[in-house]
Amino acid sequence: MSAVAVLAADGFETIECLTIVDVLRRGGVRVSLVSVMSTRDVVSAQQIAVTCDCTLDEIDMDDFDYVVLPGGMPGTKHLRADERVCDIVRDFAATKHVAAICAAPSILGELGVLEGHRATCFPGFEDTFPAGVFAGPKSVVVDGNIITASAMGQALPFALAVLGDIAGDVAVEKVREGIQL
Repeated sequence: MSAVAVLAADGFETIECLTIVDVLRRGGVRVSLVSVMSTRDVVSAQQIAVTCDCTLDEIDMDDFDYVVLPGGMPGTKHLRADERVCDIVRDFAATKHVAAICAAPSILGELGVLEGHRATCFPGFEDTFPAGVFAGPKSVVVDGNIITASAMGQALPFALAVLGDIAGDVAVEKVREGIQL
């Protein structure tokens, strides 16, 4: 089964980051919450302190099949400014899987990995997408090996879409039942 790295930087959107970790773990997927900061400790945009499982320097990304980018500000800016993150996104978009929510799909647009795909993002960030890529607001878009979602309100459907892609419909149904969705 796939392993997932959820990258967190100071200023991440709490619900977007932690919902996917929760749903994937409930679905039996190996997921690591990875700080791109110098320590395992990160602070959300809502000033919630979180201790990650590891830092980016402590893991080998070759052990993962999926990378997830939560949105939030200035978290998205911190992810985009980290060249290690940019290299990972380029590599995973070309050979593995990438999922991004809210403002974070703008990173994919800026790095040029959305060519030939459809995607969504938080309103206003679609300006970073190539022409014809934006699939509309308030949604989750699954297009090949790239999954995007528009905002915090889509965090649960986004997480379930990633789970479905990794573990299938049975795992999604089990989680949906367990959380009474």
